Amino acid sequence: MRGRQIVRTGRHSLLSQHPFSAHDAVLRAAARHIDRRRFLTVAAAAATLAFTTNQPARGAAAAPELDAARISDDPFTLGVASGDPLPDSVVLWTRLAPTPFEPDGGLGEQRVSVQWEVALDENFGIVVKQGTALAHAEYGHSVHVDVQGLLPGTVYHYRFRTGAWISPTGRTRTAPEQGLDASTLRFAAVSCQAYHDGYYTAYQHLAQDDVDLVLHLGDYLYEYPVNAAGGERRYTAAAQLPDVFDRETMTLADYRLRYALYKSDPDLRAAHAAHPFVVTWDDHETENNYAASFPESDVPPEQFLPRRAAAYRAYWENQPLRAAQLPQGPDMRLYRRLQWGTLAQFDVLDTRQYRSDQAYADKPHAPGLESDDPARTLTGAEQERWLIDGWRASTALWNVMPQQVCFSQRKFDLTEPSRVSMDAWDGYRASRERIVAGAKAAGVDNWLVLTGDVHVGYAFDIKDDFDDPASRTLGTELTSTSVASGKDGAEKPANWDRYMTANPHLKFYNGQRGYVRVELGRQAARADFKTVSSVTTPGAALTTSGSFVTEAGAPGLEPA
Repeated sequence: MRGRQIVRTGRHSLLSQHPFSAHDAVLRAAARHIDRRRFLTVAAAAATLAFTTNQPARGAAAAPELDAARISDDPFTLGVASGDPLPDSVVLWTRLAPTPFEPDGGLGEQRVSVQWEVALDENFGIVVKQGTALAHAEYGHSVHVDVQGLLPGTVYHYRFRTGAWISPTGRTRTAPEQGLDASTLRFAAVSCQAYHDGYYTAYQHLAQDDVDLVLHLGDYLYEYPVNAAGGERRYTAAAQLPDVFDRETMTLADYRLRYALYKSDPDLRAAHAAHPFVVTWDDHETENNYAASFPESDVPPEQFLPRRAAAYRAYWENQPLRAAQLPQGPDMRLYRRLQWGTLAQFDVLDTRQYRSDQAYADKPHAPGLESDDPARTLTGAEQERWLIDGWRASTALWNVMPQQVCFSQRKFDLTEPSRVSMDAWDGYRASRERIVAGAKAAGVDNWLVLTGDVHVGYAFDIKDDFDDPASRTLGTELTSTSVASGKDGAEKPANWDRYMTANPHLKFYNGQRGYVRVELGRQAARADFKTVSSVTTPGAALTTSGSFVTEAGAPGLEPA
């Protein structure tokens, strides 16, 4: 059991009476709690980071440059990607690895010059931007190009070149012009892609889907060992994986190699090449159910933070993220805001890095004094304030909140008091109350929460009082099922009847693999839950398991 401080106080309900004064007071208390803990843990870890994580300095070292003509094998084995589109720019990504299952990718410690091109056509007859970037060994030979000066609301094609090698072509798009009343946005939400649990069939279909954007809600990789057969992929002897994957990820080299394994999947590469991604992490990119500086095990924070630093570094290296997200040691500013004209504002959250430790030893438990301590937080005080301030300033029709764990109440039992998850917002009810109060005070009318984590598809009405089905509906929560985690799953899991009865605000529940596709319009939003029957064998067809709409200005889910 992790060490934790337990404050024996009753549950506070001051927010409903004085939302601003109580909210600010609780924020200050939470900030003091988090700031003190962060100071102690980060200070304790600082001395160990230098010699336990092989972390480079923030500026890349001046290593010698490799003559790219000497690269004899395709260095673009991990594909290409784009992300975080703005009206005038988008991030382009690739990572050079001619031998991806070796720790250095086969390029040693030398840096490599990489040319990039952006064109209006897939044949690159109309090249509008081009340049050269350096792939540094210090950053895993990854390349992040923040292309500036693009046209709003425009589809582009891009590619990279080094030596005699040309990368696959990627397709991306910029966001509409700021202030433009865009009429529609189509996006997909995905999460949880345990390589060893099955094939990425959902990505095979998503690569062909007509969406503008993909939101990845966490668990892009898993830290658990992957055996030579690739787990449920059941590789034959001729396709066995090397032993380097058959151990838990702990070091920077381990995490880099694990990303190489995941990105070796052709369906994942195809989805990245087809659509820009907006990514955020959950726990498994580092370690299962970690909370801020507290790991799942009894390892003290000063020993865990070097591992977190390695995981964060590898995450940035392998995702289409800007330099603003480049981590500094064990810290990385991942939460950020994107706009899609006046149609949508995306407030992308990080609910792992700043959270209080899970209550009740992180076991399912009825809410109590420990979990309802008003100083507890899932987002940290600074991110919470940033979110609510962003809502107050928002001019978007839809306010979309991509994040990780179930926001709505989710009772596990038909008896009272029911157990709930201590890892989700149910284990941080005071934190959820502050967010809800902030949304109400900001006048957020069309609130859409996107969630991953639980390997099932849910559709929730977000209620003013989850224990009163007749209370006001404040918004909608859509939980994307997993891409592969949990293996094949079932249309109706064993607990389907119990969950649907215990949670009347739960409007849909499906346990198969897939993704959720959302179309936002000026009058309504439509959600289609796309699922496949199997991931333990490749090639399953895609079906629509459920479709719902929610009208703008009238929250509440209705069957489409």
